[in-house]
Amino acid sequence: MNSFSDLKLNRQLLNAIADLGYDTPTPIQQKAIPAVLGGQDVVGIAQTGTGKTAAYLLPILRLLNYAQEDSPRALILVPTRELSIQVGNALKDLTKYTDLRYAVVFGGQGAKDQIAAIKEGIDILVASPGRFLDLYLAGHIQTKKIKHLILDEAERLMDKSFISQFHRILEVLPRKRQNLLFSATMSELVKKISGDFMAFPIEINIAPEVRTAETVSQVVYEVPNIKTKINLLKYLFKDEQFKKVIVFCKTKAIASDIGKYMERVYGIDHVRIIHGNKTQQTRINAMQAFREEEGLRFLVTTDLAARGLDIPDVSHVINFDVPIIYEDYVHRIGRTGRAFKTGESLTFVTPADEYHLQKIQALIKQRIEKCDLPSEVDVVATPFEERQEMLREIDRQKRKENPEFKGAFHEKKAIGSKSDFKKAKRK
Repeated sequence: MNSFSDLKLNRQLLNAIADLGYDTPTPIQQKAIPAVLGGQDVVGIAQTGTGKTAAYLLPILRLLNYAQEDSPRALILVPTRELSIQVGNALKDLTKYTDLRYAVVFGGQGAKDQIAAIKEGIDILVASPGRFLDLYLAGHIQTKKIKHLILDEAERLMDKSFISQFHRILEVLPRKRQNLLFSATMSELVKKISGDFMAFPIEINIAPEVRTAETVSQVVYEVPNIKTKINLLKYLFKDEQFKKVIVFCKTKAIASDIGKYMERVYGIDHVRIIHGNKTQQTRINAMQAFREEEGLRFLVTTDLAARGLDIPDVSHVINFDVPIIYEDYVHRIGRTGRAFKTGESLTFVTPADEYHLQKIQALIKQRIEKCDLPSEVDVVATPFEERQEMLREIDRQKRKENPEFKGAFHEKKAIGSKSDFKKAKRK
């Protein structure tokens, strides 16, 4: 297949594609577009930057064909505001020669304009789960005409932060519909959940072998607890080689706490914080400042900023927390060592993170060097609650690997004392 014209797309879409400068469909587009046009449920697995968005938008636009009805006929669910905007921009480009209408709705800003766009009549709705439910329950969204459900970045839509909302959305959609699921990865959890609502889907897997950039050196520091992680940060940042640093945290709360701590220590002019509770404009301003301002040294963020973030001259990436979506590790460290420059990645690993570290190493097919904690770093005792939570997490990991495992929580030794940590390192 050499051109988009081979994919049975109409002239309006082909003209829009030509305006964008594309002439050859990507592998995911070559396989997904005919399957979607054939009316089949599709699971598409492909990495970021492979054309996944167009792989589902083009056939959906072809199936919808022209403006019709007042309520949406296709619903695209996305996990973040950033992705909502990205999909909206793609729709703007691809619908320019059609009369198809769309609206993009997400939280973090007023709903007035979003409601007005819906009331004007739309064919496609792009929505974050939370904002969709808010508007539906308020009577602003009608679902009876929806014939196509698309899940973009399904891995995230089905994690614990969205899953209850997702199930509620499924309950209000027509049972007879086409389901499309697109993701960079396909975990066992996603397979299980998708099996509950998809009818014999075609699986299209274009995911390439995952490799990290050779220009990025990677090391791991074993640390017993959060407080020691902070002490390690303080020690590392004494080195002026840490010129432009992105610190990745696993939750909004941790990113906020670490960011505020760094603002106190290094000054608010040298730190920016990005997470889901920040407004869209605040995030844009923070990223622009970090990209352009000379003295701005640190960006503290969740994985929200890991994908598609292009900031030149990032000297170091610090994984304050180990990502539990293992592909995110590759995305994170890919923020440094760009444009043939070198960079460094440092990952802080607690005893409860060892399981995830092993999975990451298996994914990237390399062993990451472990470094001893510098003697100047104060290793503090792990608080009781933090120690207990780590023990529970270790038990959860063992059950995941062995469903017969009954749990050894009550039998385990305390983790986190200085002596125990040293013993663990000697093994």
